Amino acid sequence: MTEQTPTDHEFDRAYWQQHWQDRAGAATPPNPYLVAELDGLVPGTALDAGCGEGAEAVWLAGHGWQVTAADISAEALARAADRATAGGVADRVRWVEADLVDWAPEAGFDLVTTHYAHPAMPQLEFYDRVAGWVAPGGTLLVVGHLHTAGGPQHGHGHHPAEASVTAAAVVARLDAVGWDVVTAEEPQRTMSGPGGRTVTLHDVVVRATRRG
Repeated sequence: MTEQTPTDHEFDRAYWQQHWQDRAGAATPPNPYLVAELDGLVPGTALDAGCGEGAEAVWLAGHGWQVTAADISAEALARAADRATAGGVADRVRWVEADLVDWAPEAGFDLVTTHYAHPAMPQLEFYDRVAGWVAPGGTLLVVGHLHTAGGPQHGHGHHPAEASVTAAAVVARLDAVGWDVVTAEEPQRTMSGPGGRTVTLHDVVVRATRRG
């Protein structure tokens, strides 16, 4: 996410299209939590919900997954498709331009993952929605912005409260009868931000397996 000032904007199609049109620079690497959490998981079908420029979708495809990657921004999807072609995995990714508030897949997936995706609906309700797309025996991986008592915490900018969560809040939405929670963490990591300065990211990582 690029540096922003607090605003009352909606996370709608116009906002995300403008966000990606304004974003410049080299494509980001895949999220490190995705790489760590899926190590050793047998590839199958995957959905990247809110795929952005496609870093995670391309990584998944390169590791044997058959990926559906959905995003509301045509600009982001065009960049993502170019990245998949350059990476030699274009035949393993299906790109879908869709608003995840009302779009739904026709079948479940062995993996559903989302990384910092913010739709025009409350964040926890969005996680409820994507969790419903995990097939029995499949995996849900959520990576989001951490929310604390002092407000949203993220080195890339400022996010309204409804765009951030806690690990406990995400886990509480997963029915204990239907899910086994594997990871529920609130880690920090550093990376290079605008102008070369170091920024600290405060994240939420939840991985759960849907019982068959």
